Amino acid sequence: MYQLSSDSEFAFILAEMLSLSNNFGANTGEILRAASQIKPSDFESWHREFKFLADGIHDKAVAINATRFPVSAREAYFRSASYYRAADFFLHGNTSDTRIYSLWNSALSDFDKAIELLPTVARRANVSAHNFTVPIIFYKPQESSNPHSTQELDDKGYGSRKLPTVLVGNGYDGSQEELYHSVGRSILDRGWNFVTYEGPGQPTVLRQQQLGFIPDWWDVVTPVMDYLAKRPDVDMRRVALVGISFGGTLAPRAASREHRLSAVLAINGLTSLFASLEKQFPPKLIDLFNSGNKTAFHHIVLSIMESSSYPTQFRWIIGQSLFAFNTRSPFEWFTRLSKFVADGPLLRNITCPTFVASGENDSSAPGQPEEMAELLGDKCTYNLFKTDLGAGEHCQLGAEAQVAQVALDWLGDIWDGVKTPRSMTGRVY
Repeated sequence: MYQLSSDSEFAFILAEMLSLSNNFGANTGEILRAASQIKPSDFESWHREFKFLADGIHDKAVAINATRFPVSAREAYFRSASYYRAADFFLHGNTSDTRIYSLWNSALSDFDKAIELLPTVARRANVSAHNFTVPIIFYKPQESSNPHSTQELDDKGYGSRKLPTVLVGNGYDGSQEELYHSVGRSILDRGWNFVTYEGPGQPTVLRQQQLGFIPDWWDVVTPVMDYLAKRPDVDMRRVALVGISFGGTLAPRAASREHRLSAVLAINGLTSLFASLEKQFPPKLIDLFNSGNKTAFHHIVLSIMESSSYPTQFRWIIGQSLFAFNTRSPFEWFTRLSKFVADGPLLRNITCPTFVASGENDSSAPGQPEEMAELLGDKCTYNLFKTDLGAGEHCQLGAEAQVAQVALDWLGDIWDGVKTPRSMTGRVY
């Protein structure tokens, strides 16, 4: 993929931002201009350019008469929300930085203004779980997208027609809001309900409830399933769970206990982020962790995070991890991360058909999607997305239409009772 920065991590996130242009979450000219001004490895430069862009597009949105021109206002608010999220992205190494919260509040506010202007208004809800709440956003398709539905919505946004529903969760750093632009519109265009959620460790729960990641992800998903079961517009026979990126571990973990799901999709399959980082981090650092020397491990990891001489990817993953696990102890973070696995004993507890995606050029956890598919056996349909068609990056970045075509068509076949091949490309399991 063409790189928009000589800094490989900046280039990846810029490509992620650019990909939002496919579904009204960004504009290419706006991203390319910001990319031209950002200095490699300079986190403040990144923040400055995206904050400038966010403020400028926000001001344009405010100036629009949303009553007369709802489409213009909606699209501007969607973009400013995306840019506020981007401005926050590399600030997490210093958790006392108040911009982490002010930027997020701006992003949520603008996104809420945008979804209020959708043809069918999306609704937020807070679902009670054990000692925390799960924020969700429920999107309904336009009536014209669903040939089987003729009922109008009531004052709560419910309709009497039960529809298939896709529940989607993000990963290690992504928000539920950005999912609307990556997969949400494709789900809605198929006439299905689209629901996003966040659990501990994910952006809004982390900021508002001060809760880091938990391995028992069924404690997040099951309360949402309970909520969906009470709605008159959800067909509980056809509810699928999708996990994106680190969600490729979280979703299978949830599905190992939550058996009301009719399908689970891991995009991409991830059996252990801990094992992947073990291979990427310097061997001496891993030896130090295995020795149990907390003090030395703490000192070295923090020195890496704080030094611009180290690759941005290492600096970012450390800062993001300490933030997302709500700890200042690198040793505690790495210890807790080791519990997030999708191994054979866990995957054998999944009872529904499972789709596992892999990117041919995805270097984040090479071989793990194939490992997951093999462990799942007959329950699994595996698909390798190809680099030469622009879909080989992590989670098929920038080629979301290919993911929708393959994964959502597979899901449609599952729901319609059509027998599907266990593999579409790549190895057969």
